[in-house]
Amino acid sequence: MTDYFDIILDSYEGSARYLWKIISAPLSNGRISGFYFLIIISILIWGLEVLFPWRKNQNKIRKDFWLDSFYMFFNFYLFDVIIFAVVVKLTYTFFLKGIIAIGYNKGVLFNLSDLNWLVQMIIFFVLVDLVQWVVHKFLHTVPFFWKFHKVHHSVKEMGFAAHLRYHFAESMVYKPAKYVTMSLLFGFAFENIFYIYFLSTLIGHLNHANLGWDYGPLKYLLNNPKMHIWHHAKVLPDSHPKGMNFAISLSCWDYLFGTSYIPKDGRDIELGFPGDEKYPESFIGQVLEPFKSED
Repeated sequence: MTDYFDIILDSYEGSARYLWKIISAPLSNGRISGFYFLIIISILIWGLEVLFPWRKNQNKIRKDFWLDSFYMFFNFYLFDVIIFAVVVKLTYTFFLKGIIAIGYNKGVLFNLSDLNWLVQMIIFFVLVDLVQWVVHKFLHTVPFFWKFHKVHHSVKEMGFAAHLRYHFAESMVYKPAKYVTMSLLFGFAFENIFYIYFLSTLIGHLNHANLGWDYGPLKYLLNNPKMHIWHHAKVLPDSHPKGMNFAISLSCWDYLFGTSYIPKDGRDIELGFPGDEKYPESFIGQVLEPFKSED
């Protein structure tokens, strides 16, 4: 028990130092900190939305713009860095001790740590995106988890910041599935993981932006606004009653697994889910909603 207590203290101290570092030092080792990268790409993509809006009748400061902006920083920093870093460390330690007890000797299934860093990052990006696709589909098909994922689908007007409107409990599923399994199964070296963070954040912002882009032939590889808008459709087709277009960064998974759905231009479709007119509109209300007992 003392070991776990020490892990909690070390994690909080490390998280606090990290948060202060990325805020106080915009540049470190020749690269921009994730905190300021998030601010810069948010401003740039919002600028694109203003200059080239897909839904021209949508206000430049759309409905819930400020709520989603708060979610963005809460989920990426106030929660992920300060709170969830502890959960990941505890989960990793607990899981590692459990599998050591049944014979695991701290090796990995496929040791990729000696590969060129760029090759490692490409493989990591592809594998992690596949894991996220599976988890995302899981969030739609299991009723208990759908209650939490509804927060993300309560968005009624799409814009870049909607990317990070999600219930913090989703991190309890996504993060261990991604990083714990990747480090234990493949032994990735995470020194350059910020490249994946930058790329994934950029793609996620663009997917939710008010932009009519699909990247031409690359739409079969990369998720895009014209594809992702259908994921947020309020009315689901009979062919996909649990949802469609689950891609996070790579759209190829939906084409491979038969969950792609783009029947027409989705610019003006209604977003949300059935019954969302009664869904809370405040941050606190949305965070508490999944915990309420159903009548």
